[in-house]
Amino acid sequence: MSEEGLSPIVKVISGLMFPFITIFSFYVIMHGHLTPGGGFQGGAIGASAVAMLIVAFGARNVEKKAREENFSMFESIGGLVFVIVALLGFILAATFMANFLVGEIIFGKIPQFGSNPGILNSGGVLPILNFAVGMKVIGGLSAIILVMALALRKED
Repeated sequence: MSEEGLSPIVKVISGLMFPFITIFSFYVIMHGHLTPGGGFQGGAIGASAVAMLIVAFGARNVEKKAREENFSMFESIGGLVFVIVALLGFILAATFMANFLVGEIIFGKIPQFGSNPGILNSGGVLPILNFAVGMKVIGGLSAIILVMALALRKED
């Protein structure tokens, strides 16, 4: 057992909190077109959950479970999804990043009038773009934090 990280109590609490913080992160990402929040904010929450694990368990132990390359690949997939959706808007609606799914059956239920009371499928491509941005932020910030923590440990 590695001595890296904080006390066993902090490790247990961090392990218990990680799924809840991750779920909250996806909640903020998913409701980004309805409430304050979105891909960046939800992604920052998700990356902070990874930072909590790095502090509690140590950078080397976290790297054994999720390498920096995996975080970078997650970030790249988010960027790729964002570009594909933007290009699909150009192909299907003749405008780059056009909201081509609005008004469709699955992703585009438009409220009759007034504010949107929380209908998730009313944003067209916006929830997809929020998830793409969230993936980029989670992957990018987590990779940066992990690399910085590993570099800090090498100096010790």
